[in-house]
Amino acid sequence: MNVVVAIARILKIEGAEFLSAYPTTPLIDAAARAEIRPVLCRQERVGVGIADGYARVRNGKTLAVFCMQYGPGAETNTPDEGGPVMKRH
Repeated sequence: MNVVVAIARILKIEGAEFLSAYPTTPLIDAAARAEIRPVLCRQERVGVGIADGYARVRNGKTLAVFCMQYGPGAETNTPDEGGPVMKRH
């Protein structure tokens, strides 16, 4: 088992229903194989917004997850100061 498969399994165990993702990352395929629906976005901020909105609508009762590629763009995943990244609702 490799790391992305282990992460996908953990997300499934923790109750993740979907994975908001900015391509490309191997976690997208691993999540799909673990029966977690990938929802792709075209910008990092949008992906974070999707996960944040989902968590808010569900009152934090369901795990909301966002993943993205490493490198350029990593600094744009926070929509504003005090945004939802690493924040429990």
